[in-house]
Amino acid sequence: MPHHSTISLRVNGENRSLAVDNRTTLLDALREGLDLVGTKKGCDQGQCGACTVLLDGKRAVSCLQLAVANDGAEVTTVEGLADEDRLHPVQQAFLDFDGYQCGYCTPGQICSAVAVIEEHAAGWPSAATEDVRPEAGAPGLDAAEIRERMSGNLCRCGAYNSIVRAVAQAATMREAEQTVTSSGTEASA
Repeated sequence: MPHHSTISLRVNGENRSLAVDNRTTLLDALREGLDLVGTKKGCDQGQCGACTVLLDGKRAVSCLQLAVANDGAEVTTVEGLADEDRLHPVQQAFLDFDGYQCGYCTPGQICSAVAVIEEHAAGWPSAATEDVRPEAGAPGLDAAEIRERMSGNLCRCGAYNSIVRAVAQAATMREAEQTVTSSGTEASA
């Protein structure tokens, strides 16, 4: 039985192929195989969130994912969020609100925040959501919701208040963009 495999991933919009030991985690494949070192290795046990990436559009701790199990997947790391020279709104909000201190957890925090905003926009409830009935609609994205949804990402420096403000600001920006987009779509219809 072979101990190595060649896998294909679509990483940050680019098709990549690499040979990996079948025991290699997605985190190690990204950092060591593709030299994408923005994703950090924290606890290596899936508890700190430093290695969070977007895997097929959903957040995932990459230290618990085998690279071979994700053959053919789409992976977005913190390096792939910006639009050329324009930072992703979450990245910009983290800068604007000092949502980082040492910066080690920041890539995972940012990837998680991107997913949190999308999950909320899709109407997904969290453990902090008071009324989970579908007819209640999406909960407001207040500080309690943000804290609960981001609870899988730890910050040793304790920048949580700034992180919550950054996520709230980025969510507000997303809502404003969606409103403008849907207004333009309705006007052209």
